[in-house]
Amino acid sequence: MSTKTFAVFMGVLALVGLLTYGLLSKGEQALAIGDPAPDKTLERLDGGGSGSLADYRGDWVLVNFWASWCEPCRTEAPDLQSFYERHRKDGVTVVGIDLDDTTEDARTFVEEFGLTYPQLRDGDGDERRDAYGMTGFPESFLIDPQGKLAVIRRGPVDERVLREQIEPVIDGRLDPADQ
Repeated sequence: MSTKTFAVFMGVLALVGLLTYGLLSKGEQALAIGDPAPDKTLERLDGGGSGSLADYRGDWVLVNFWASWCEPCRTEAPDLQSFYERHRKDGVTVVGIDLDDTTEDARTFVEEFGLTYPQLRDGDGDERRDAYGMTGFPESFLIDPQGKLAVIRRGPVDERVLREQIEPVIDGRLDPADQ
């Protein structure tokens, strides 16, 4: 084997090693049921200052990460609004967090679907995606009244998911560890 071939082989081997390490270490940092929910002060989409998940401590909070260009986000928006309307008087809220959007596109989305639950915005969303270990859009996380993760939902929600996976945890009929 020539010196040049050996150097290329070692370079490729080092690159594969670094990629493997990166994937494995990201898995170590992945969120789990019972972990504290990552929080950060974000701007309110309606322009009314800023807010954070800590503002809702003491309540159950279904955090939904979405983007206006995401088709599954558009599909789930009416179901999230219905869930919010049914449960908001019971100490349960939905908080939407818009990522990867312009403010105008996000506001148009909220208006189009008549969303009345609180909306926060994180422009490029890189930090929030990393903090939650997101793999795509949409993703939802149920946070208990103490600020800990109770349900992690990768992918869209619908009435069935809300009824069978979210409501039983809130009502105490299902232990989050059994998810």
